[in-house]
Amino acid sequence: MYKLIAFLLLIGFVMLLHALQADEEIALQALFQGKRSVNRAAHAAAQQIDMQKLKEGIVSIDPAEAEQLAYNYLQSNLRLDTANEPLPGTFWRSRAEVLVFEVINEDRTFPYMYANSAYDYSVTLQKPGVIMIVRLEYPRTYTVLGPITWEIKGAAELIY
Repeated sequence: MYKLIAFLLLIGFVMLLHALQADEEIALQALFQGKRSVNRAAHAAAQQIDMQKLKEGIVSIDPAEAEQLAYNYLQSNLRLDTANEPLPGTFWRSRAEVLVFEVINEDRTFPYMYANSAYDYSVTLQKPGVIMIVRLEYPRTYTVLGPITWEIKGAAELIY
């Protein structure tokens, strides 16, 4: 009888380990998806040239267009609504919070060293660019793994 109990406990333990491994693998894929989404949003935002300044010979990013396009890309790639809440039936369960969206324009001297100590992020930009930091919370599949929240950072420069 004790062998049957030991066998059942062993099966329970193996199932727990399997659930933990599966949740960790899904979390890693979710992190990669989030990172790609933030990078794409920052890159799209960085390409929004201010045409009025360009007529004067100044290469600059239009901050309003950049921000709108960054949000559009982020919402499209993560399948979020206009308030950054997940759409019904999607993978994410909580709001994607944009913590930092900053346009670094021609008013700075380049190379420009951007540093944000609150989020432990620094990057050097060689030309005008966009910095974006987004907080995502992993929707756990099993309760074996503790809650995971990422602050995903991305930067992109204007290509010209």
